[in-house]
Amino acid sequence: MSPRKPRPWPDAPAPLAAPVVDNHTHLPTHVGEIPRREGVALSLEDQLDRARQVGVTAFISSACELPDFDPMIELAHIHEGVRVALAIHPNEAALHAGCADPSPDGLTPKVREHHVPLDEALAAVEARLGDPMVVAVGESGLDYFRTADPGRQAQKESFRAHIEMAARAGLPLQIHDREAHEDTLAILDECATPDQRIVFHCYSGDAAMAQRLAERGWYASFAGPITYPANSDLRDALAALPRELVLVETDAPYLTPIPWRGCPNASYVMAHTVRFIAQLWDVTEETACDQLRANTEAVYGSWW
Repeated sequence: MSPRKPRPWPDAPAPLAAPVVDNHTHLPTHVGEIPRREGVALSLEDQLDRARQVGVTAFISSACELPDFDPMIELAHIHEGVRVALAIHPNEAALHAGCADPSPDGLTPKVREHHVPLDEALAAVEARLGDPMVVAVGESGLDYFRTADPGRQAQKESFRAHIEMAARAGLPLQIHDREAHEDTLAILDECATPDQRIVFHCYSGDAAMAQRLAERGWYASFAGPITYPANSDLRDALAALPRELVLVETDAPYLTPIPWRGCPNASYVMAHTVRFIAQLWDVTEETACDQLRANTEAVYGSWW
């Protein structure tokens, strides 16, 4: 067996031609969450500094487990440019409902101390939506890859509740949709209001689905996987979307773009994804950055 190839923190890319926003990441709220690579744990401050140096000047960090809500809001109050999206993740929703059956991907989830009844968890989300650091509800939706059938009803209940609370709060909704495209679209068609700002975070559908989003004025946010050679469906989806409905994200610390795939991800690495989108659009880097930043502002407002 050959030795495992080192997976270091990516080098900082050249600065982008204009600023952009990472509209979905998961910033670490404590040191233990930061992966160590070749003995190095890149601190939150270093991650943010590198991002600003390359032109990623603002961040929406998702807290989607109950224990992370208050630490993430506090982090945003402390660090310039950081804002928060709050929700109960769909896989967490199943556990809050007491459903811990083995999942289709072979994992057996565990109900933990923080998994209070689902209605209490949902109330905890809504109680924090008035904080000025919270700019979105998310990520909520459906995940049929990591939750077995018994938990999917709880996911649907939670999803509907998040759609409704986002509407009441006047906040955009970030969607988690994993191997559940049709049911996700059906519930949105059932529950979302015509003027709601809907973002499919880490978009994973094809061009036909992208056309359905465009018909409804919903957004697709692309992460590192659009750069992977096998993902032609994602590139076709990008081509099918009006450019004003496209956002960009990292979903860090996962889904690192080419050429650093397999290494830990952070917002500064998103410059590679932005440049890849500019190439697919056949526009200058500055034009792509300006478009992506304007789209972000249309959804979330501006704080940078």
